[in-house]
Amino acid sequence: MPFSLIQRIGLRALIAQNRFQTHLGQFTAWLSLSLVLLSALVVVLRYGFDFGNVALQETLLYNHAIFFMLGMAYTLQQDAHVRVDVFYSRFSSRGKARVNLIGALALALPAMLFLFVASFDYVTGSWAIQEGSSEAGGLAWLYLLKTFILIMAFLMISQILAMALTSFYFLRFSPEQCQHPLAQAALGDSLNNLDTQHSKEVA
Repeated sequence: MPFSLIQRIGLRALIAQNRFQTHLGQFTAWLSLSLVLLSALVVVLRYGFDFGNVALQETLLYNHAIFFMLGMAYTLQQDAHVRVDVFYSRFSSRGKARVNLIGALALALPAMLFLFVASFDYVTGSWAIQEGSSEAGGLAWLYLLKTFILIMAFLMISQILAMALTSFYFLRFSPEQCQHPLAQAALGDSLNNLDTQHSKEVA
């Protein structure tokens, strides 16, 4: 059964989204190295040489915050966030897809939309005054750091929509469609959960 035009557009959008998040996640992973090096430097300077520098300490905080905010969507894509799992692991592949679809649209998406809207004035206000550190000798770019709140929310919204669309296609497509190269490229690891029960339920 061939894909409709809208389905093809959706699948290609998923491929683009997955590639983007993967590249961003790989880039963000390198921030962990700078985080370790900066942490070690701060400790050595403080306890080894009795030297403290506000700008250096705030650079460490900036690095940590950016690492966290840029990595959230990639972690969601990899299904690596912690789940409070009571029933989920016992569900079939299709049951898990339903939970993911409902959770994405009913819980995660509204939460991230609220965060984006609620933070917008907070961030734009910081830009308006070119807000910097409240500490003497601190960094002058607090408004840039706050911008990552909106970037994080946008990345999460994009990934949540991709997660919902992936689950929808998983439930909607026939086993034959799921084996199509385009579906394989778009749905990725989700297809690894296909089992006999999935085939029977879809058929």
